Amino acid sequence: MRSLALTTTQQRRLEKLARDAGRIPQAMLRFVLRDGFDLCELEVNASIAAERDAMRRWYVPHEEVRRQTRAMIDAAHGRKRRQAVQ
Repeated sequence: MRSLALTTTQQRRLEKLARDAGRIPQAMLRFVLRDGFDLCELEVNASIAAERDAMRRWYVPHEEVRRQTRAMIDAAHGRKRRQAVQ
């Protein structure tokens, strides 16, 4: 079986893509082999742009919204806990 070899340009491209995606090159290679460099770069760049847009718009993670909502409900209504029926 022939061994896989990347050119120097491909290796640099893979390393940059992995760095941008927050992954190691070995993990990113799996996606590059499946989808190709162009699609992987497009997806990583779209993800980075979406993350920046979310931060610019004061994005609040779902779990934080749930926590804040529960705290408001509890404060407004005084949470009553059910007693176990004996």
